[in-house]
Amino acid sequence: MKRSLSKNPNMLRTMIGTGLTLIVLLAFAVYSNTVDSEYYEYTTTNENQQMELTIEEEGQSEWYFSTNYAITWVNFSVDGAPVDSVLTVEAEGTNWSHSPSLGLEDSNYICNEPESDYSSLIETCDYSRTHSMVLESGNGTLRGRVSLELPIKGKGYLESSSIEEATEIAQKMVSDAKRTITWKISISQDGEVVPSAGLLVTGDYAKHELIELEQFKIDPIQETVYSFSALVGCFFMALVVPLMIYFAARYRETKDEEKRSFIEEE
Repeated sequence: MKRSLSKNPNMLRTMIGTGLTLIVLLAFAVYSNTVDSEYYEYTTTNENQQMELTIEEEGQSEWYFSTNYAITWVNFSVDGAPVDSVLTVEAEGTNWSHSPSLGLEDSNYICNEPESDYSSLIETCDYSRTHSMVLESGNGTLRGRVSLELPIKGKGYLESSSIEEATEIAQKMVSDAKRTITWKISISQDGEVVPSAGLLVTGDYAKHELIELEQFKIDPIQETVYSFSALVGCFFMALVVPLMIYFAARYRETKDEEKRSFIEEE
């Protein structure tokens, strides 16, 4: 190694310069993402509320309920309905998304792009005012998504140049998601509404109100450790591997030189 450096003094300067440059870039990256981040984290309530369903006509399985909130999830459950009857839910005031896989674990589907069609690749949600499902055993739950912009778990992130602008964006997002919706639920069989006797129908929804917004921050110590590990890995790939190849070539050259010297002596 000393011989290599003596033959090429620029090699040491290049290694030191490369290392210092990477350290400066690493320090700037950690600083910019901890002190001067342009990303903001906002939190909403994400409260689960029960629907107080009102029956439209006594003795008939038709109900309605109105909401005036920013809603992400809705669930409608039925117990005790006739076998193979149909649960139908209509939302007067907006379109909403539904898929039989919503809420199920280990299911692959996409709901966030209602204007796109990926049905040939993956299961997609149906985006319309009315959705229905067959109650094969007389029981079932129909799940749906209303607002696709709000975070379903109550925590989201956005990019903005200032906290004031970020607050306005978050408030507008929640405000735009608020709308008056009348939910109409019915159970039918062979095109006729079934009697409501013995039926248990419930509905619930998740509503959101903006709670707080703060600048997104990361742990500088943790990020420094991760970044330093990446830096060491880069040095290993950029320096250690080429040096191993170099020393292997030098070793082979030395062996060849020894063989030539031995042959000449003979």
